[in-house]
Amino acid sequence: MSSLDRRRFLTKAVLGTATAVVGATALGSVSPEVALAEQHADVGLGANMYDPNFVEGRITQIKDNMLWVTSSDRSFHRIHVTNGTSVWKLRHTTFADAKVGDGLYSRGVRLDDGTLAADSVWLNIVNMRTKIVGMGPNTLYLDSGHERVVAHVIPGTTAAVYNSTPAVRDMSMVQVGRHAQVIGAWRPDTNEVEISTLYTSAA
Repeated sequence: MSSLDRRRFLTKAVLGTATAVVGATALGSVSPEVALAEQHADVGLGANMYDPNFVEGRITQIKDNMLWVTSSDRSFHRIHVTNGTSVWKLRHTTFADAKVGDGLYSRGVRLDDGTLAADSVWLNIVNMRTKIVGMGPNTLYLDSGHERVVAHVIPGTTAAVYNSTPAVRDMSMVQVGRHAQVIGAWRPDTNEVEISTLYTSAA
């Protein structure tokens, strides 16, 4: 699988649709779990309707507080990041963590010069439904049905939700053979992700 196809696979289910991002940020949240919960919210946008205040793509240049982004449809965008912009990259973080090559989803307001003043930015976010096929030290091996994915457990960050109970840091109940949903951050140009939250069942 090519790096472009891999990126499309890993990001196609991110937050459900662009509408999910719109719905979540309309409620004032950048948490990916909240955005997923709101993915069916009626925010007045049809599934195929262009939203000028939403950008997806990949960062090609960073200068001062401006991001240059190329979207999957080959359109180009400039995104202005302010002190008030919320940034997510595996966890809530700062603009300093943005790198050239990162995948990006952003929600904000278009300015007169065509730039997007970002309210929220998600970097490399992925949402996958998978099966756990192997385990190693701080590593899970996943089968997405399309390719194998290496998922890294990040101590102090990764949390697990078992049978819809509250999230915990304890990964000891994760079992090979179980189905799981993974929200995390993709490592660009690889088949690897870092896990933010793992949803699975426990015996």
